[in-house]
Amino acid sequence: MASSSAPPQVLRCKAAVAWGAGEPLVMEEVEVDPPGPMELRVKVVCTSLCRSDVNQWESQRLRRYATATWPYSNLRVVESVGDGVDEFKVGDHVLTTFIGECGKCRHCVSGKSNMCQLLGLERRGLMHSDQKTRFSVNGKHVYHYCGVSSFSEYTVVHCRCAVKIPVTAPMDKLCLLSCGVAAGLGAAWKVANVMEGSTVAIFGLGTVGLSVAQGAKLRGASRVIGVDTNPRKFEKGKAFGVTDFINPIDSSEPVHQVIRGITDGGVDYAFECVGDTGVVSTALQSCCDGWGLTVILGVPKMKPEVSAHYGLLLSGRTLKGTLFGGWKPKSELPKLVEMYLNKDIQIDELITNNFSFDDINEAFNLMKEGKCLRCVIHIS
Repeated sequence: MASSSAPPQVLRCKAAVAWGAGEPLVMEEVEVDPPGPMELRVKVVCTSLCRSDVNQWESQRLRRYATATWPYSNLRVVESVGDGVDEFKVGDHVLTTFIGECGKCRHCVSGKSNMCQLLGLERRGLMHSDQKTRFSVNGKHVYHYCGVSSFSEYTVVHCRCAVKIPVTAPMDKLCLLSCGVAAGLGAAWKVANVMEGSTVAIFGLGTVGLSVAQGAKLRGASRVIGVDTNPRKFEKGKAFGVTDFINPIDSSEPVHQVIRGITDGGVDYAFECVGDTGVVSTALQSCCDGWGLTVILGVPKMKPEVSAHYGLLLSGRTLKGTLFGGWKPKSELPKLVEMYLNKDIQIDELITNNFSFDDINEAFNLMKEGKCLRCVIHIS
């Protein structure tokens, strides 16, 4: 660990690098630059793998250069700090997020949005501050994912994309709050504001969908309908508040008709957690007239355009999207950490597999085959 007084230097460490779309990740020795102004260099302890990581890995958008590590669900220990950083010190435990909160831009001060204009979703593989990468292999640039990159023993993040957590908090559990768990809970609580006694339909019972179910259950929803083609998800769903299950493969009617038939005209809230734009229309049709609300959480792998008959909206339904469940990471994520430590929300039950860093490709294969919820990768 770097001294608090000596200036940080370039360091070498192990990282899992993707050199091509869908190719197995390769363990490489990478060089990690010192943190720039308002940045932290951190030691990655553990990270969790989500479906979006697999989609990015398989995507043809993965450029000819490597992405050092994409996952943004991770826990880290501060190794060194850049100029201007006074909130963190060496040794702090932090949860990092793929969007930040500068606290000063139009969105941050609006009270209406978590879409920070300075530290929003970074899609070019570069750092927000100077549009450069902090990784290289033998002089060749290796790029970040969403400004977070955690498939590396060390990485660099903007300090406003990091949240300090208690050193006693379990890192291998809380890393899930950087992505799916927070997104699902926020969709139910902040975006939809699920009301007591309401009805809910959730399309996709992965980590995000189950977290939506948990949020709806804690809000007192009377009926939570889970829709998934994987029957193994159904039993797990019960523990998170799902009361009814529909497998589209086994249904002789369109799913939206089944839902409308068992809910007297449609649910109050529907959540699309699959990442399939065709399911968005089904979710919207599953809502009731007048006030039915559909929330999009899934990230599509292909066909990003959403289409729906105008009559669905004309009849009073609403379609909304959300990133990270609407949470402002710096000011609101600590509340979820506290809730977990107080055992008010479930996280542990979503972790189905643990892997060493060297076995990372096995974790990717499990996620690709739909045989897990969350795999936690222990980096160091």
